[in-house]
Amino acid sequence: MMALRPSAIGRLLTAAVLLVGFGTLAFAAAQTQGNGTGSASGNASGDGWGGGHHLRSMARHLARKLNLTDAQKAQAKANHQAFVAANKPFFQQARATRQEFHAAKKANDTAKMDALKPTMQSQRAQFEELRQQQQAQFVSILTPEQKAQFDQLVAQRAARRAARGK
Repeated sequence: MMALRPSAIGRLLTAAVLLVGFGTLAFAAAQTQGNGTGSASGNASGDGWGGGHHLRSMARHLARKLNLTDAQKAQAKANHQAFVAANKPFFQQARATRQEFHAAKKANDTAKMDALKPTMQSQRAQFEELRQQQQAQFVSILTPEQKAQFDQLVAQRAARRAARGK
């Protein structure tokens, strides 16, 4: 396995979460079209992951590709809402850590950046664990045919990213 820089790992985790985890938000968006919040967690304050329209669009695309039933969409929505509620404090803390790091980087405070790196690495590992849990929960509502299609979509996305060098 090739060693990845922390920034590449962060982008990889973000992309994975966008594809699998927060893709479930589109199901909620389809039912509450036009809520105008602009964030993936459904609140206007920006807490949670954010992303709004793009994430809902990706999730709708995934739902169409997998031909999810209304029951599956409802289950995915419920699972996602529970996931966001259960992990909101962690997301807020991780966001605060990233903001601190970016402020230290802007101020060229290498000591602060070095002090925050272990925390950020730990949070990245926790993000990956959460992403895997959420993906497993999503896959559990799929039929065997849908799971095969999902695995194929994930592999195609990974191939496209590898071709771009990310």
